[in-house]
Amino acid sequence: MQLAIIGAGPLGRWLALAATRAGYAVLLEDVMPANLHHAQEYLRQQLGPSALPTVRFVSTIEEAVREADLAIDCVPDELESKLEIFCLLDRMAPPRTVLVTPTKRLSIADLASCTYRAENCVALVADMQELGVERGCEDGEPREAAGILLRTPPQATAETIAMVREFWERVGFEPRFEADCAV
Repeated sequence: MQLAIIGAGPLGRWLALAATRAGYAVLLEDVMPANLHHAQEYLRQQLGPSALPTVRFVSTIEEAVREADLAIDCVPDELESKLEIFCLLDRMAPPRTVLVTPTKRLSIADLASCTYRAENCVALVADMQELGVERGCEDGEPREAAGILLRTPPQATAETIAMVREFWERVGFEPRFEADCAV
Protein backbone atom coordinates (compact mmCIF):
# COMPACT_ATOMS: atom_id res chain seq x y z
CA MET A 1 0.00 0.00 0.00
CA GLN A 2 1.25 3.47 -0.93
CA LEU A 3 0.81 6.08 1.84
CA ALA A 4 0.86 9.85 1.28
CA ILE A 5 1.33 12.11 4.29
CA ILE A 6 0.58 15.76 3.71
CA GLY A 7 2.55 17.96 6.09
CA ALA A 8 6.04 17.23 7.49
CA GLY A 9 5.56 18.86 10.88
CA PRO A 10 5.77 16.84 14.12
CA LEU A 11 2.68 14.72 13.40
CA GLY A 12 3.63 14.10 9.76
CA ARG A 13 7.19 13.09 10.71
CA TRP A 14 5.90 10.77 13.42
CA LEU A 15 3.37 9.17 11.05
CA ALA A 16 6.07 8.71 8.39
CA LEU A 17 8.33 7.03 10.94
CA ALA A 18 5.61 4.76 12.35
CA ALA A 19 4.37 3.82 8.86
CA THR A 20 7.87 3.08 7.59
CA ARG A 21 8.55 0.88 10.61
CA ALA A 22 5.27 -0.93 9.86
CA GLY A 23 6.48 -1.67 6.32
CA TYR A 24 4.64 0.98 4.30
CA ALA A 25 6.07 2.93 1.38
CA VAL A 26 5.63 6.61 2.32
CA LEU A 27 5.55 9.85 0.38
CA LEU A 28 5.94 12.79 2.76
CA GLU A 29 4.89 16.17 1.36
CA ASP A 30 5.36 19.69 2.60
CA VAL A 31 5.39 22.97 0.71
CA MET A 32 8.10 24.30 3.03
CA PRO A 33 11.55 22.97 2.03
CA ALA A 34 12.83 23.50 5.58
CA ASN A 35 10.13 21.18 6.96
CA LEU A 36 11.06 18.48 4.47
CA HIS A 37 14.76 18.86 5.26
CA HIS A 38 14.05 18.63 9.00
CA ALA A 39 11.87 15.55 8.42
CA GLN A 40 14.56 13.92 6.30
CA GLU A 41 17.20 14.45 8.99
CA TYR A 42 14.85 13.23 11.71
CA LEU A 43 13.94 10.07 9.78
CA ARG A 44 17.59 9.42 8.91
CA GLN A 45 18.46 9.55 12.62
CA GLN A 46 15.56 7.30 13.60
CA LEU A 47 15.71 4.78 10.74
CA GLY A 48 19.26 4.93 9.47
CA PRO A 49 20.14 5.68 5.85
CA SER A 50 19.28 2.19 4.60
CA ALA A 51 15.58 2.59 5.47
CA LEU A 52 15.20 6.00 3.86
CA PRO A 53 14.52 4.64 0.36
CA THR A 54 11.07 3.59 1.67
CA VAL A 55 10.32 7.28 2.31
CA ARG A 56 10.21 9.80 -0.53
CA PHE A 57 10.17 13.51 0.20
CA VAL A 58 8.08 15.56 -2.23
CA SER A 59 7.12 19.21 -2.47
CA THR A 60 3.70 18.98 -4.15
CA ILE A 61 0.45 17.37 -3.11
CA GLU A 62 -0.04 16.13 -6.64
CA GLU A 63 3.22 14.17 -6.56
CA ALA A 64 2.44 12.79 -3.10
CA VAL A 65 -1.01 11.43 -3.93
CA ARG A 66 -0.56 10.45 -7.58
CA GLU A 67 -0.48 6.72 -6.71
CA ALA A 68 -1.60 6.82 -3.08
CA ASP A 69 -3.95 4.24 -1.64
CA LEU A 70 -4.22 6.16 1.63
CA ALA A 71 -3.61 9.89 2.18
CA ILE A 72 -3.39 11.42 5.65
CA ASP A 73 -3.34 15.19 5.99
CA CYS A 74 -1.57 16.89 8.87
CA VAL A 75 -2.88 20.41 8.32
CA PRO A 76 -4.25 22.53 11.19
CA ASP A 77 -7.65 21.49 12.57
CA GLU A 78 -9.43 24.54 11.16
CA LEU A 79 -12.38 24.46 8.78
CA GLU A 80 -10.72 26.49 6.02
CA SER A 81 -7.53 24.41 6.09
CA LYS A 82 -9.42 21.11 6.06
CA LEU A 83 -11.75 22.18 3.25
CA GLU A 84 -8.82 23.36 1.16
CA ILE A 85 -6.83 20.16 1.64
CA PHE A 86 -9.86 17.93 1.03
CA CYS A 87 -10.60 19.76 -2.23
CA LEU A 88 -6.98 19.41 -3.37
CA LEU A 89 -6.75 15.75 -2.38
CA ASP A 90 -10.10 14.96 -3.98
CA ARG A 91 -9.02 16.57 -7.24
CA MET A 92 -5.49 15.16 -7.40
CA ALA A 93 -5.69 11.66 -5.90
CA PRO A 94 -7.01 8.62 -7.76
CA PRO A 95 -10.67 7.85 -7.00
CA ARG A 96 -9.67 4.79 -4.95
CA THR A 97 -7.56 6.84 -2.50
CA VAL A 98 -8.88 6.92 1.06
CA LEU A 99 -8.59 10.28 2.80
CA VAL A 100 -7.89 10.38 6.55
CA THR A 101 -7.89 13.63 8.48
CA PRO A 102 -7.07 14.21 12.13
CA THR A 103 -9.82 16.41 13.61
CA LYS A 104 -11.40 16.74 16.99
CA ARG A 105 -13.69 19.64 16.11
CA LEU A 106 -15.00 19.07 12.60
CA SER A 107 -17.57 16.65 11.22
CA ILE A 108 -16.15 14.11 8.78
CA ALA A 109 -19.65 13.81 7.28
CA ASP A 110 -19.58 17.52 6.47
CA LEU A 111 -16.01 17.43 5.11
CA ALA A 112 -16.70 14.29 3.07
CA SER A 113 -19.81 15.88 1.54
CA CYS A 114 -17.48 18.40 -0.15
CA THR A 115 -15.76 15.60 -2.09
CA TYR A 116 -16.65 13.13 -4.83
CA ARG A 117 -15.47 10.31 -2.54
CA ALA A 118 -17.47 10.63 0.67
CA GLU A 119 -17.37 6.82 0.96
CA ASN A 120 -13.54 7.02 1.17
CA CYS A 121 -13.21 9.57 3.98
CA VAL A 122 -12.38 8.95 7.65
CA ALA A 123 -11.61 11.23 10.60
CA LEU A 124 -9.01 10.40 13.20
CA VAL A 125 -10.39 11.82 16.46
CA ALA A 126 -7.08 12.27 18.23
CA ASP A 127 -4.36 14.81 18.67
CA MET A 128 -0.61 14.36 18.94
CA GLN A 129 -0.63 13.75 22.69
CA GLU A 130 -3.34 11.10 22.39
CA LEU A 131 -1.23 9.34 19.75
CA GLY A 132 1.74 9.44 22.10
CA VAL A 133 3.59 12.05 20.08
CA GLU A 134 5.31 14.75 22.08
CA ARG A 135 7.10 17.64 20.45
CA GLY A 136 10.80 16.88 20.33
CA CYS A 137 10.18 13.31 21.45
CA GLU A 138 8.71 11.71 18.32
CA ASP A 139 10.21 8.24 18.48
CA GLY A 140 7.56 6.68 16.25
CA GLU A 141 6.40 4.23 18.90
CA PRO A 142 2.79 4.54 20.10
CA ARG A 143 1.90 3.88 23.68
CA GLU A 144 1.34 0.19 24.36
CA ALA A 145 -1.91 -1.03 22.76
CA ALA A 146 -3.27 2.49 22.54
CA GLY A 147 -6.84 2.79 21.36
CA ILE A 148 -7.91 5.44 18.90
CA LEU A 149 -11.28 6.63 17.69
CA LEU A 150 -12.05 6.98 14.01
CA ARG A 151 -15.27 8.50 12.65
CA THR A 152 -16.80 7.71 9.29
CA PRO A 153 -19.48 9.42 7.24
CA PRO A 154 -22.64 7.35 6.69
CA GLN A 155 -21.48 6.41 3.15
CA ALA A 156 -18.17 4.85 4.26
CA THR A 157 -17.58 1.48 2.63
CA ALA A 158 -16.45 -1.71 4.32
CA GLU A 159 -13.30 -1.58 2.15
CA THR A 160 -12.45 1.91 3.40
CA ILE A 161 -12.92 0.90 7.03
CA ALA A 162 -10.87 -2.27 6.52
CA MET A 163 -7.97 -0.35 4.93
CA VAL A 164 -7.90 2.27 7.67
CA ARG A 165 -8.24 -0.38 10.39
CA GLU A 166 -5.31 -2.35 8.93
CA PHE A 167 -3.13 0.75 8.76
CA TRP A 168 -3.71 1.78 12.38
CA GLU A 169 -3.32 -1.77 13.66
CA ARG A 170 -0.01 -2.17 11.82
CA VAL A 171 1.34 1.04 13.38
CA GLY A 172 0.37 -0.21 16.84
CA PHE A 173 -3.10 1.07 17.67
CA GLU A 174 -6.45 -0.52 18.41
CA PRO A 175 -8.88 1.41 16.20
CA ARG A 176 -12.51 1.87 17.15
CA PHE A 177 -14.98 3.20 14.58
CA GLU A 178 -18.16 5.17 14.98
CA ALA A 179 -20.45 6.84 12.47
CA ASP A 180 -20.65 10.63 12.17
CA CYS A 181 -24.14 11.49 10.99
CA ALA A 182 -23.91 15.28 10.95
CA VAL A 183 -24.61 16.76 7.52
